[in-house]
Amino acid sequence: MDSSRVSTIKVWRLGEPGAGTDVSAVCRVCLPRVCTTCTLMGDTGWSERDLFLQKSFPFGFQWATSSVSFKVEGGWSEGGKGETIWDRFGHEGLAFANQTADLACDSYRKVDYDVYLLRGLQVDTYQFSISWARIFPTGYRQSQSEKGAQYYDQLINALIASGIQPIVTLYHWDLPQALQNYGGWTNASIVEAFKDYADFCFSRFGDRVKIWNTFNSPWVVSHAGYGTGVHAPGVKDYVESSYQVTHNILKSHAEAWHAYNDNYRKTQGGKVGIALNSDWAEPSDPAKPEDVAAADRYLQFMLGWFAHPIFVDGDYPAILKDQVEQKKTACSDSVPAKLPVFTPTESQRILGTADFFGLNHYTSRLVSNSNGGCTPGPDGVGDFHATVDPTWSPTASDWIYSVPWGLRRLLNYISTEYLNVNKLPIYITGNGMPTDYSVDSLTDTSIMNYMRSYINEALKATLTDGVDVQRFTVQSLMDGFEANQGYSQRFGLHYVNFEVGSRPRTPKQSAYLYSEIIEQNGFTSQKSKKFKAAERPLTRRLAALPPSEVPSQAKVLWPGA
Repeated sequence: MDSSRVSTIKVWRLGEPGAGTDVSAVCRVCLPRVCTTCTLMGDTGWSERDLFLQKSFPFGFQWATSSVSFKVEGGWSEGGKGETIWDRFGHEGLAFANQTADLACDSYRKVDYDVYLLRGLQVDTYQFSISWARIFPTGYRQSQSEKGAQYYDQLINALIASGIQPIVTLYHWDLPQALQNYGGWTNASIVEAFKDYADFCFSRFGDRVKIWNTFNSPWVVSHAGYGTGVHAPGVKDYVESSYQVTHNILKSHAEAWHAYNDNYRKTQGGKVGIALNSDWAEPSDPAKPEDVAAADRYLQFMLGWFAHPIFVDGDYPAILKDQVEQKKTACSDSVPAKLPVFTPTESQRILGTADFFGLNHYTSRLVSNSNGGCTPGPDGVGDFHATVDPTWSPTASDWIYSVPWGLRRLLNYISTEYLNVNKLPIYITGNGMPTDYSVDSLTDTSIMNYMRSYINEALKATLTDGVDVQRFTVQSLMDGFEANQGYSQRFGLHYVNFEVGSRPRTPKQSAYLYSEIIEQNGFTSQKSKKFKAAERPLTRRLAALPPSEVPSQAKVLWPGA
């Protein structure tokens, strides 16, 4: 962020627009960082910021829930599926309590069960990921498993038969272990391998799948998989590997987008994008330009690391590159970051490779300026320090705090920073919070409060601020294997009993609340309406699934589903 922008932001924050300042323009750029005195955008302070908007989303707004292949499928070695990095991670005892994803929710054998639950929720769309190793066990086309492809055919067909649009993520963290043996995402050869995998999926499923995410939360792959090492494959190298991973993921994403654009878009008519995750970064002291700039750096090191090359100019954010260069000069004996460089051809290839902006958002941070010294990682290289407000509601996750207004501010930031030229829609591709395994998981009041508040902030961004948000995805359909946390945390709308081999699923109170929000298309009344099952035309009858066979603890699950 340049000094003139910081100065302008500070003036606006104090409610003292100087002579000659275009206040409306400043508010448009900085709307997310709302001050307590500016009234131009109708946000006059904390009380108004937190008001609940009793309105509905525009007609055609889409409601979704999601799942992730390795978190729910199970069947880890069935049908010819290859080993993934998360299979290896679990088998080496690196997840919570030595738990594994071998069976998970057993969705590999319960397609109709899961679609039954989706019909009850009344969602328009279901976002799920394909396991690369279930399609190509070694990561390469010559190892193709027809049984693996048939599993996804079955799921896609069942969704369409129930009037539910399938949204497919090509990569959600579960790399074939065979590719990891050669360096995984640090090896440049993976770009061509991913392109070939994506091309196969487009050709096999694209006649029915019209929305594709190439990657979901790729920052987590770079940060936790190859930086801190707390996720599979457990590589701890934030000096070089983490940045190389992002470099290859961006090139892989671009090649997949071009493969679709060149070979399938005309006949299939779909869209391809990427689902990026980001916190909101609020300056610890909005009156300090250095904290405002630090908050901007936080966002650039998280969201901008991926979004800037795709949506702005085909290259990494200038502030990220400048910080890395400054550290190289200051830390000649122990350089904390080595950022790869895109060739002009690669930059041109990456720029504009998205038909929408996918956003995963869960929490926010208070950010202040700091001297990171020569410490690797975003905080050190970016010279910022992130904390939380003690008044923010915690969750079972030590990194997710409930800060609903952060979503609205982030949506406005994205609209201004990345979509001011190309007016692409924003799809919220993931939002949710976990509860502990040990609590009464069917009465999940904290999740209901979180969900209701975050959805309402998306509504404010849409109706009040004019941000083009077209979809909201609640994470997730059911409890699952939550990466390194195993089964100790529950994100699902449906409770899964992992103590029973049949993995019974039961709707939580949050599931019924979400179905009511969907039915109302938002919040049309302060009083909850009694749930009424959606009437969905079926192009084929699903197998009869009496509640006692779903399986579930509940006598009645979703009437009419």
